[in-house]
Amino acid sequence: MILNKEEKNNSNQFLKSIDIGSSSETAIDKEIFIAIHQNETSVLQKFNKLVSKDFIQFHFCLKGNCDLVFNEGSYKLSLSQGKSLLLYNPQRTLPINLINEAGSNVITLLISIKKFHLLFSDEASYITFLSRENILKKYYTEESISPSMSIVLTQLLNFNLNNSVKPLYFKGKTFELLSLYFNTSDEANLEQCPFLVSEANVNKIKLAKDIIINRLSEPPTLIDLANEIGLSLKKLKDGFKQIYGDSVYSFLIDYKMELARKLLESGDYNVNEVGLKIGYSTSSHFIAAFKKKYGTTPKKYFMSLSS
Repeated sequence: MILNKEEKNNSNQFLKSIDIGSSSETAIDKEIFIAIHQNETSVLQKFNKLVSKDFIQFHFCLKGNCDLVFNEGSYKLSLSQGKSLLLYNPQRTLPINLINEAGSNVITLLISIKKFHLLFSDEASYITFLSRENILKKYYTEESISPSMSIVLTQLLNFNLNNSVKPLYFKGKTFELLSLYFNTSDEANLEQCPFLVSEANVNKIKLAKDIIINRLSEPPTLIDLANEIGLSLKKLKDGFKQIYGDSVYSFLIDYKMELARKLLESGDYNVNEVGLKIGYSTSSHFIAAFKKKYGTTPKKYFMSLSS
């Protein structure tokens, strides 16, 4: 698809969509657009939109699977649950032809490159497609959706405030989502971290992560964990921070809370059962941890999903 002359002259205007299914669209302003695709049926649903080449596309698959089809069906990119896709091609338009599988939830974010530059002008050195040598090159990347990003996306998915504040709410969540997406740790730079050069050390840290996840209810102490993987306590702490961007304890709490959120969303467990499953012997401790992480209690979160 090629933009006609009128469309090129109005590249910051969002063009009409063709929705064969159930998608809700919110144009926050002329440079930011969000579409939420919830397929609660048993058949495929399609969403088509012609987008100017001046826009960066983000697609987040929260549940199920979807396909993004290009070149009239000759090429497609598949996106599975828990994955995101960034697309940008300043050389040609990338129309959105999204096929959403049954039971899938996908969120699409479009932001103009002009707006994006204003937001991240100081960080262009580490955002690959903003670097001077790549400014005219096409770019796409698939990334995992982090627990923090998942919460923001779920809040967009379950928006239940007055519609008059929707654009403002979505705009704030857009900026929060982008900041989380491009959050990087200087410590995770291989050139600055000799620890990460050692494949054996990296494998030991990954083993440490697997151990605490597999023993979620009764995780080992840091000293016992260090002994089990064969690293000093300091190397365990430093290496874990370098690879996963967080301390062992904070990572475990985030993992527990994300698992708790998913268990609540399933509707198969009550608050007490979820707390026990993720290792809390008392519901009060679980409720306090959940509220500290997400700003609401597990019960209120579950009720918001139901509403």
